[in-house]
Amino acid sequence: MEVQRVSVTPEAEQIIDQLRGENGTLFFHQSGGCCDGSSPMCFQEGELMLNEMDVKLGRIHDCDFYMSRDQFEYWKHTHLTLDVVKGRGASFSLEIPLGVRFVIKSRLFTKEESEQLGDI
Repeated sequence: MEVQRVSVTPEAEQIIDQLRGENGTLFFHQSGGCCDGSSPMCFQEGELMLNEMDVKLGRIHDCDFYMSRDQFEYWKHTHLTLDVVKGRGASFSLEIPLGVRFVIKSRLFTKEESEQLGDI
């Protein structure tokens, strides 16, 4: 079984479903700390321009998940889990008007997982 760099909780999936129903195709970008600290941000496809400095970590609940290449150097040893909590963040992420915000929970990959990871 291939090791995934990012996953999603069932609670976050419910919010993604709601947002997808209102906004269409979505994707995530792990913010590097600009507006709301380092937080996952949900965008409608085409709302944020990505370039060669962004890396795709994987797909969660039919949404691509990206991070800047520089930030990835700090996070490459961790598995990220997208979750949702009550409270309003200060970002431009689509979930903010719902009174919730996406958060990332992380853990270090095990030695075995690290050996199975592919290059990005």
